[in-house]
Amino acid sequence: MATKKIPLKIRFLIGAHKIVSNTFCHSNQTVNRSLLTLFDFTNTPDKIPRHGVSSSDTLIDVSRNLWIRLFTPPAGDQAGLRPVIVYFHGGGFTFFTPASFVYDNFCRRLVRELGVVVASVNYRRSPEYRYPIQYDDSFDALKFIDDNFDKCFPSGFADPKRCFLAGDSAGGNLAHHVAARASEHEFRNLKIKGMVAIQPFFGGEERTESEIRNGGSSSALPLKRTDWFWKAFLPEGTDRDHPAANVSGPNAVEISGMKFPDTLVIAGGLDPLLDWERKYMEWLKKGGKEVELVEYENMFHGFVVFEELTESCLALEKMKDFIQKR
Repeated sequence: MATKKIPLKIRFLIGAHKIVSNTFCHSNQTVNRSLLTLFDFTNTPDKIPRHGVSSSDTLIDVSRNLWIRLFTPPAGDQAGLRPVIVYFHGGGFTFFTPASFVYDNFCRRLVRELGVVVASVNYRRSPEYRYPIQYDDSFDALKFIDDNFDKCFPSGFADPKRCFLAGDSAGGNLAHHVAARASEHEFRNLKIKGMVAIQPFFGGEERTESEIRNGGSSSALPLKRTDWFWKAFLPEGTDRDHPAANVSGPNAVEISGMKFPDTLVIAGGLDPLLDWERKYMEWLKKGGKEVELVEYENMFHGFVVFEELTESCLALEKMKDFIQKR
């Protein structure tokens, strides 16, 4: 990974995360979850606004620890009804929760900079829970928000008719599959207007040019780690051409007949996943769907969560424009 333009703080955080994942993710596709949790620094919800945003947690199902963290502007905000983003965090289906500081901070930033309200979903993680658990949890959370919209969001803040699905990395994968399920579901309140996939985690048995070029040990997302994530997530006995991973590959579902929402794909030129994201865009286009791919040439996997980066700010501006046009 080219690092000349990346601030030292960001390089340190990327390196620290790689050390943690290499230490606690074992070669037999198990993790030391109790120790891993010690390194997952979290933020508590704040009724009193922090950085201009209030937050609260809503439990959906205690038996599977399914909950959402809601991010709203402070009481008295006069902006009117805001679009709703249902957000799915990244982490290879293995790391993080909506309370993890990186995603708590990022969702607050979405509220401030995009003029939205956000519901961030806590889904169960692999390898303890494999496909399709994460998809089931995420879609059930979306249905809960639909059924309990007035209870989830304070009156006068959120517009259920302008709902967007979004996620980064594994969360971008989840956003796609939830959007596919949502296209065949009748909602009571929500109207899904679009989907934003930020460097979505797709893959396949084929090694693409971008994987070979950008997936070395110095990468923010080495190929060795992506292979581990897929083995820990996909059903045993399957490979990376499973439709959960290779959504546009030989086992892809037929998308042309789906009422799939307009899609924005955000990519980085130094990301091993770049070619998969390009394939995804072409697949959606071939299926007759409205899709736009925006690439940031010098950006690595995960860049969007770092507010210090100009390209992160530009990506959020693009998201804002995408949402406002719908």
